[in-house]
Amino acid sequence: MEFKINKDTFVKALQKIQGIVEKRNTMPILSNVLIEAHEDQIELTATDLEVGMKSVYPTTVTQNGKITVSAKKLYEIIKELPDETISFATKENDWVEIRCGKAHFNIVGLSSEEFPYFPKISEERLIKIESALLSEMIEKTSYAICFDETKYNLNGTFVKAVAENDCSLLRMVSTDGHRLSIAEREFNGAVGPEMAKGVIFPKKGIFELKKMCEEENAEIMLGFMDNSAVIKKGNTVVVMRLVDGEFPDYTRVVPVANDKIVTVNREPFFHSLRRMSILSSEKFKGIKMDIQAETMVISSSNPELGEASEELDIAYNGTPLSIRFNAKYIIDVLSVLGESDVALILKDELSPAIIRPAGDERFTAVVMPMRL
Repeated sequence: MEFKINKDTFVKALQKIQGIVEKRNTMPILSNVLIEAHEDQIELTATDLEVGMKSVYPTTVTQNGKITVSAKKLYEIIKELPDETISFATKENDWVEIRCGKAHFNIVGLSSEEFPYFPKISEERLIKIESALLSEMIEKTSYAICFDETKYNLNGTFVKAVAENDCSLLRMVSTDGHRLSIAEREFNGAVGPEMAKGVIFPKKGIFELKKMCEEENAEIMLGFMDNSAVIKKGNTVVVMRLVDGEFPDYTRVVPVANDKIVTVNREPFFHSLRRMSILSSEKFKGIKMDIQAETMVISSSNPELGEASEELDIAYNGTPLSIRFNAKYIIDVLSVLGESDVALILKDELSPAIIRPAGDERFTAVVMPMRL
């Protein structure tokens, strides 16, 4: 195999797959990238058996062929080469020769025969979704994904589409057992059987999908095959194995009896929580909110460091209430909201709280309080 390629193109191509390749080296081939050259293009494929990515790039191919090489090492080499055309060729015993300007590398590769199979994708069954819409929904839900490997059915985002009043709604839900986040948006597209039932995208796949959405504002094509989700955008296809298992019934977690509504300006609320949480430690990580008509006092105390409090103006006309939260959980919610005012919807000091942008029910965060 032999081809010549522009340095910028090769760097971008290799950078794109760095998040996919297997870091834990359970199988050496999974830390490699498969490079296939044919018909004036190269295809780069990486997989960790859970998430796989294939991208196609134009180049000048003088001899067809394929090889796998360490994705990390190849990226590090190409990134440091001068800004000139790169010549890439395979030699005997799966060695690879790279030339650029006066730089010359010979590196060890592995036979492409051992590389896992990447499925062929049929585009007919894919639906189109705007990448900006997906990016926003992932941003608003991914912070609540569970990272505890034992709760494998929470290690991802639940995605479901429902048809309501002649329009299709896309819903994304993430939870780690302490907080829950639900984002809902209208989209133009048919609701297939998998999406109607609901599927769990793995967390690694969700973060790769977010990266794809943010690259350029083009449509994402989404479909399903063999218990996997297929995502196509431009020259890149990602296939991710869906998480097995049932996602918990999140509708039962969202409180329906909360009737105390506190409206507060997001920016001062966000910064106040960050200031107050400085004095909370791992052992005393709670912040306390004392809420009464028109004012909320946020306070924290830590026997080892001291105490702090701050008063905020709010809109509230219910009975006084004191409630304690893990400050990080509320900060995480506020950091993904762009609206100027947020509503904190409470029932009592022991019941879960709802946080929403004021006047917008398309996003719901539920946060469990801490015991006072």
